[in-house]
Amino acid sequence: MSLERSIMAFAGFMILLSLVLMATVSQHFIWLTVFVGANLFQSAFTGFCPAAMIMKKLGIKTAAQIALNK
Repeated sequence: MSLERSIMAFAGFMILLSLVLMATVSQHFIWLTVFVGANLFQSAFTGFCPAAMIMKKLGIKTAAQIALNK
């Protein structure tokens, strides 16, 4: 799985997790959803994504890197 797809999967997972936590633990978990959405929005314009930086260090390759290896 490429880095770009991993980021989308991670963001989707975090949103679903925050909704489950909001329904079962506390309504304050809505702020996790807000944080994830805001981070996705700003990274679309700036290209800065902390999750992507961590995933790169873990060895996940971008789609371009995967295409070069084929």
